[in-house]
Amino acid sequence: MKYDIIVIGSGPGGYISAIRSSQLGKKVAIIEKYSTLGGTCLNVGCIPSKALLDSSHHFYDAVHHFEEHGISVEKPSFDFSKMVARKAKVVETTTGGITYLMDKNNIDIYEGLGSFEDATHVKVSKNDGSSEIIEGTNIIIATGSKPSSLPFINIDKDRIITSTEALKLKEVPKHLLVIGGGVIGLELGSVYKRLGAEVTVIEYMDKIVPGMDADVSKELQKVFKKQGIKFATSHKVNAVERNGDHIVVKATDKKDREIEFSGDYCLVSVGRKAYTEGLSLEKVGVEVNERGQVNVNDHLQTNIKNVYAIGDVVKGAMLAHKAEEEGVVVAEFLAGEKPHINYNLIPGIVYTWPEAAAVGKTEQELKEAKIEYKAGKFSMRALGRSRASGDLDGFVKVLADKKTDEILGVHMVGARVADLIMEAAVAMEYRASAEDLARICHGHPTYSEAVKEAAKAAWDGKALNA
Repeated sequence: MKYDIIVIGSGPGGYISAIRSSQLGKKVAIIEKYSTLGGTCLNVGCIPSKALLDSSHHFYDAVHHFEEHGISVEKPSFDFSKMVARKAKVVETTTGGITYLMDKNNIDIYEGLGSFEDATHVKVSKNDGSSEIIEGTNIIIATGSKPSSLPFINIDKDRIITSTEALKLKEVPKHLLVIGGGVIGLELGSVYKRLGAEVTVIEYMDKIVPGMDADVSKELQKVFKKQGIKFATSHKVNAVERNGDHIVVKATDKKDREIEFSGDYCLVSVGRKAYTEGLSLEKVGVEVNERGQVNVNDHLQTNIKNVYAIGDVVKGAMLAHKAEEEGVVVAEFLAGEKPHINYNLIPGIVYTWPEAAAVGKTEQELKEAKIEYKAGKFSMRALGRSRASGDLDGFVKVLADKKTDEILGVHMVGARVADLIMEAAVAMEYRASAEDLARICHGHPTYSEAVKEAAKAAWDGKALNA
């Protein structure tokens, strides 16, 4: 079979790229080595983790907050197996939806491991031992990433686990040790803390979510401590040992003292790495960097002119929505259009409760770049909507250019900020000023009023409700 475009990998980047290519008149094939489409995000990442986050949040509210709303229930309990079964059903429905979209857009699906034979031919090695070769004028690598580890850790997938195993445990841990205070560790740590586990997060850096604005990190850590999560920042993990059901993590703190942490499960969440295993990139000479990522130019084109790469397998933030945008860009570029991505405006989100979200530059980045800026900050606690719902934690911070007032970055912690951040992203895409955002009439009472207030604080230093 000959195709205009072959996509290797069916995650958010791959399947979206395939759909857009088909919409633009291309004959498209997609190759997926697993039996379900959707990649990490839909199968063992974004979607299942949000399902468990939502289920555990409902339980946590029933235990801790129903009474203050005047709702009386018998002592709440949960059936963890039902939570996991619901999560599985959500995944099944979502991945089934991708199969439907492939059929709707006349995209041929090949199940098996895709590997290069040469620059235009891809071998599909199937689970039954057979194989076939298909031809493509252009080939898009969208094979994503897999969890990283530390060289001395033996991930046994039983008690010493990655995010993949953490989403399908048979029981709630008694004490979950989390190595890594990034997004994945905090989200899954939150799930099990809400369900009764003791949770300790061990982080090498001096703050959690170290890539986010320092105020966001500080606020999240304060809130999570109130929820009962323990933190050991500035700790370097040196060993993880298992004895039966007992796990010991050995680390040194910033004073070079050895500290031991004990638990019954250890989640290793130290990031992810590009997944190119089995692609046979060497057969066509596709270049990768020292981190194993596929090298691409501004058009996401590799050094082989008809081979492209998108998503986690290339440099940049490992986010599903970034992969989707890159998939669209490649499809449109190959159709002769002139698409673009503003990488500065790809939002970052933490789906804990409260949520955290950010777009644009942090204060630290602006300082390092010696850009003069002004900051406006507004507390969620000052909103009528927050008081009504009881979600008082968090803030919105708007950073604007000191001279031009153009918004340079927006950082949020609070209820529903995962959705709220897009107001900032849209404003910044159109290069709005803080005054522009402050003068837009926002509905009352809403969480979004915090954005208006923070923008006004950045613009003229005078929030109305603070």
